[in-house]
Amino acid sequence: MNVHVSRTFKPGPSLPSIFLAGVLFILFMPGCSTNSEPNPRMSMFVGIDISGSFVNSDYFENSMSFLAHYIYSHLNGVGGFEEPNVLFVAPIGGADVDQPKTFYPIQTFQNKSVEEIEELLYELFPTDQLDPITDFNAFFEHIARTVENHNLVLRPISVVMLSDGIPDYHVEGNRQMRDFRAIDLSPLERLSRNITIRLLYTNPVDGRSWQTEVPRRRVKIWTQDSDVMETWNDPDIYLEDRPLQQQERWIEWTAENVNYNVRARRVD
Repeated sequence: MNVHVSRTFKPGPSLPSIFLAGVLFILFMPGCSTNSEPNPRMSMFVGIDISGSFVNSDYFENSMSFLAHYIYSHLNGVGGFEEPNVLFVAPIGGADVDQPKTFYPIQTFQNKSVEEIEELLYELFPTDQLDPITDFNAFFEHIARTVENHNLVLRPISVVMLSDGIPDYHVEGNRQMRDFRAIDLSPLERLSRNITIRLLYTNPVDGRSWQTEVPRRRVKIWTQDSDVMETWNDPDIYLEDRPLQQQERWIEWTAENVNYNVRARRVD
C-alpha cells in the first residue's frame, strides 16, 4: 500500500525581492548616503617658498594673490575644479636642514573669502622672517609622513609649490653646485600611483631641469614660468567686476596653465 504524505508548499521570496531588500538595506543602513555626488578623494599639499631669492623677486606678491584665488576655487569647486579631501599648506624651507614644518590644515582656509585667505597667508608666512634654506627634500618627506599619518595612502595627491625652484647649493670638492638630481622624490613614489607636482613661478631653464633631471618613476611634474604666471590677473583674463565663480577666462587660463593634466615621465 502506497502512503502519500501531503505537505503544504510555502514559496520562499523571489530573487527580485531579495535583491531589492538588499539594495534598500545598503542605502538606508547607518552611515550610508544616497547622495550621488562622489566624496572628494584628492589630497592637496601647497608649499610656499619664503627664501630671500623668491620673496625678494618681482613675483612673490603676485604668487600669494594667485594662491588665494587658487585655494578658494578648489575649496569651493569653482569652474569644476576638483575639491580636495584634505589640504595642507606649509613652508618649503626653514632655518635648518630637515627642520620640522607646520602643515596648516584645510579648516584654516575654509569658509573664507579670497581676500581673507590672502591676508591669512601673509600672517602665516611673514616676509620679515625669511627662510635661509630651501629644502625640497624635507618638504617631500614631511608630505609623505603626513599622508601616512592621516591614512591617505593610494589617494590622488597634488603638490603645488610656489617657488623659483632653485635648489640650495651643496659642496662637491672645492666647488658649490646646484644638483637637480639630488632632489629626492622617493618618499612620494610609495604613496600613490597618481601624484602630480606643480612648480609655479620658476624660470625656463630651472623648469626644464625639474622636468628632465629630477629622478622619478611615477611622479608627474609640471612647471610654469613666472612670466606666464604673472599674467593671471591681466584685465583680459581676470575681470575685476565679476565674482570668481563667473571668471570664465580665468578658470580656463588656470585649467590650461596650472592644472594641466601632465603625463608621467620616467627619469633615471
